[in-house]
Amino acid sequence: MALKLYVGNMPFTTDEQELRELFSTAGTVDSVNVMRDRDTGRARGFAFVEMASEADAQNAINTLNNYNYNGRNLTVNEAKPKTERSGGGFGGGYGNDRRRSEPRW
Repeated sequence: MALKLYVGNMPFTTDEQELRELFSTAGTVDSVNVMRDRDTGRARGFAFVEMASEADAQNAINTLNNYNYNGRNLTVNEAKPKTERSGGGFGGGYGNDRRRSEPRW
């Protein structure tokens, strides 16, 4: 069963191929997804790597967590499921859901 890993503190110049080569030293890599800024396309400094087995994933965590890669110490751990987010800061919608009360004078 494949296991998804979170990779953080990456250099912003890292691409999918470089990350695949690095993680293939720890085991079989199924997929690599470098997260990018939607406006500029520049890497955001973190990625998700899916390893072929739990043993490969654990080996990658043990080998590459805190590994110095291009001057930055990588953070590698098991990816956590995405949490559900509520709406924006205005009561969940585009306006404030609370009704305005009239002054009491």
